[in-house]
Amino acid sequence: MIFALVSTSLIKTYQSTRTQAASQFLQFSLNGFQFACRKHYSIVGKHNIWKEPNPYAPVFCQKIIRNISTGKIHEANAGHEAVRSKDTFEEKPAVNKFTNRTHNCGELRASHVNQEIVICGWLEFSRLNKFFTLRDGYGTIQIFIPDELAAEVNLNGIPFESVLKVEGKVVLRPKGQENPRLATGEVEILLQKIEILNGARNRLPIYIKEHNKAKEHLRMEHRYIDLRSPQLQRSLRLRSQIIMKMREYMINECDFVEVETPTLFRRTPGGAQEFVVPTRKPGHFYSLVQSPQQFKQMLMSGAIDRYFQIARCYRDETTRPDRQPEFTQLDIELSFTDRENIMNLLEGVLASSWPLSNDPLKIPFQRMTYNEAMSRYGVDKPDIRFGYQLQDVGLLMKQNPSLTQNYGEQQFGAFAIVAKNPQSGTPTTLKKALEAISSEHKNCRFVMSTITDNWLNSSIINLFSDDVAKNLLDQLSLHTGDLLLLGFGKLSNTQDMMGRIRLAFYESLESRNLVAKRSSTEQQFLWVYDFPMFSPNEETGQLESVHHPFTAPHPDDLHKLLTKSNLDTIRSQSFDLVWNGVEVGGGSVRIHNGALQRMVLDEVLQIEHAHLQHLLDALECGCPPHGGFAVGLDRYIALLCNAQSIRDVIAFPKSNEGKDPLSKAPVPISEEEKRLYHISTLDES
Repeated sequence: MIFALVSTSLIKTYQSTRTQAASQFLQFSLNGFQFACRKHYSIVGKHNIWKEPNPYAPVFCQKIIRNISTGKIHEANAGHEAVRSKDTFEEKPAVNKFTNRTHNCGELRASHVNQEIVICGWLEFSRLNKFFTLRDGYGTIQIFIPDELAAEVNLNGIPFESVLKVEGKVVLRPKGQENPRLATGEVEILLQKIEILNGARNRLPIYIKEHNKAKEHLRMEHRYIDLRSPQLQRSLRLRSQIIMKMREYMINECDFVEVETPTLFRRTPGGAQEFVVPTRKPGHFYSLVQSPQQFKQMLMSGAIDRYFQIARCYRDETTRPDRQPEFTQLDIELSFTDRENIMNLLEGVLASSWPLSNDPLKIPFQRMTYNEAMSRYGVDKPDIRFGYQLQDVGLLMKQNPSLTQNYGEQQFGAFAIVAKNPQSGTPTTLKKALEAISSEHKNCRFVMSTITDNWLNSSIINLFSDDVAKNLLDQLSLHTGDLLLLGFGKLSNTQDMMGRIRLAFYESLESRNLVAKRSSTEQQFLWVYDFPMFSPNEETGQLESVHHPFTAPHPDDLHKLLTKSNLDTIRSQSFDLVWNGVEVGGGSVRIHNGALQRMVLDEVLQIEHAHLQHLLDALECGCPPHGGFAVGLDRYIALLCNAQSIRDVIAFPKSNEGKDPLSKAPVPISEEEKRLYHISTLDES
């Protein structure tokens, strides 16, 4: 099989060049490879290597293929290249190459028994000067100290977290002393030699513990120690693997071009607050980019029609558990495309890099319009892992004009959630949580009511009226013991309130073990599309972009934009990817017509756009139709790792205040540096 594959590859090489040298190389290489394979398999049979799984055998075959492709194996010496000893072609796995160790602390198994090994790692635990455990980024292994070395090795004098080098022999643990919680729990190392590569302090600021961890701020301050924890090791290594698989898919499978765009750019008014970077030219500043949005659109104009990069982005915003002032995204843009094609591309990217091999990612993902999401879930990033969907009772509630008079017919909305017994209890903690949510929402009201036998004779009649209460019983199929959660008022406010009520109610059910807890890696991906293009600012009433100013209108609503009629009802070609109630990415088809882009900026958004002249010029110089997407990698990988915060999947994150506990940045600069950059600081008082 290997010979057939390589033969095909070499023949294609010859066909592409058709030179005499290529012809001779082809003949020599094929003959040499065939001879080498025969010799290799005879060696394999002689040493019985294939009787058990052998992780090193592929290394030999890969070398033969590489040597043939580069002409290093010829007919005359193919046999010499192939006939080598078992020790020669059983090279180190890649993870141990270029190091002074033979193995790492996490890979030793029963199959390694009787092998002489060298490992390096951090001293994790010791007991009675008889055994100790060594930990590295790959796992933990136990080392046993034989009696004859007990006098030479004094573990009591070696502080925990010291870096050690251990030489010894792999042996099975005594029967009954295996540790099933460790991947290496079947074996231990019989110590032959130990070397202290670097001793740690006697008292460290933090220690690596599975339970009773140090507070997060302290762990971030001493991140160089905290990084040794198994959780961070797994998260950062998984992050690396996922990003590499994404790159491989984009480049090898889809022929995209990875382009690095500048970090220093000019300020872009509107949107998120940007970090300002002073220069030596008085009064002139750079800004750190919020995203490569403008650059990637100009790349489309420049015929780089399939772009991507793993982009660093910056926003000077209040830090939250799912946000950082600097973050990373998979940034994509391509020409001659549409919404469906971009969605299909992203599904392929995520499926190819999905790390759970025993549960492959199921595509295509579900799809839902923005209006449907808001009506059924009260939020544009719904968690569809559980039910309790909102039920629209707006028409029913409008039967009582007094309920709608403060909001207007078009702006009124009413939504209900019904909980059946035994999930209809209302403990004090639930009541307080729901009341706190309702108090944060203006222009709407919230009602929590348990259905009783005389419910229609209760005070609920004073609020709803007889007819509305009776119709609620019928339409919602309410019975004695049921719990009714109902919100009504201004449509947008009510939807938002009831969306939060739904989540809080289900969290209460989970905490009381009345429902199964949601799985963080459950495959409930959802595309939400047909977002509004504009929405009015609540304070000024001025229309603003819901996504960003470069998003194209829905083709069916383009006439509204051109005639500037019913602008708040125009749908855009933007779409978000939601996973288990969390937005992990967003994208859109862009405006590629310069005149239309100017009209949106000038006449609709009323944004001064001199700072965008370079982009407008690019659109007017033959820019193709294009669209793109960005995946927030920090948030996405945090979900995969079931991390509490994106800080747990970033090597050196910022704190909640946007500060760096490790280096104490940001810090003051000297007066000399201020003069260099023409900066003066104001007295805060």
